[in-house]
Amino acid sequence: MSAAFRKALKSRQKDHKERSQPGFRKNLGLLEKKKDYKLRADDFHKKKRTLNALRKKALEKNPDEFYFKMTSTKLRDGVHVIKQNPDEITDEQLKIMRTQDLKYVEMKRVAEAKKIERLKSELHLLDVEGKPKNTHTFFCDTKKEVRNFDLAKRLNTAPELVDRVYNRPSLETLHKQTIKGPTQSKILKTLAKQRRNQYEILNQRIERERKMFVISQKIQARKDLMEKREKVKVKKETVNSAAIYKFKKQRKR
Repeated sequence: MSAAFRKALKSRQKDHKERSQPGFRKNLGLLEKKKDYKLRADDFHKKKRTLNALRKKALEKNPDEFYFKMTSTKLRDGVHVIKQNPDEITDEQLKIMRTQDLKYVEMKRVAEAKKIERLKSELHLLDVEGKPKNTHTFFCDTKKEVRNFDLAKRLNTAPELVDRVYNRPSLETLHKQTIKGPTQSKILKTLAKQRRNQYEILNQRIERERKMFVISQKIQARKDLMEKREKVKVKKETVNSAAIYKFKKQRKR
């Protein structure tokens, strides 16, 4: 039989097709073909080999064996989980440390420090909670004068304004610049609200500057660790502070 005739004969052959599920067995689903059986058989044998290997490992296990990784793992729901120390570094700090350079972090920290100083100079921190109160000593000549001492009269201001530590005008100023009724209270409330907002911004900038300082310390500590020198760990790394290492003194060539 020539090659040309064999090729022509093969081209006219029909594809072999496996039969489908008979009509009276439609309720049982698709009819399993050989390829489906092959996948199911391979999966069954794979699981069987795994179970045999685990059974053999359990039989041959030494009850006194010890691995150092046992000290850093714990069993949770039957699964070994590596213990994490969440107090060393936060996700935000890790992200900035991996993406930014030390010079960039230090530049942002200095910029925040300058903004903090400017806000402090504008606000004067007169009515901040927790700030120690200033003392003002008045001297009297007689005991009678001490008993009849009137602080508002001595400061030449209204009795309602004695407790204020800032913007305490005298009686002459109040007589010259009089603002009537509800307008005055409205203006005072607006100014107080603006002042509170400024203090909140100041607190946020102080916290941001502190975080940037901690991040710069951690980046610098990691750079120092890249040098091949003998070191001793003095203090562990925490969220609010970098790790402290003591390096062996070595003379540079």
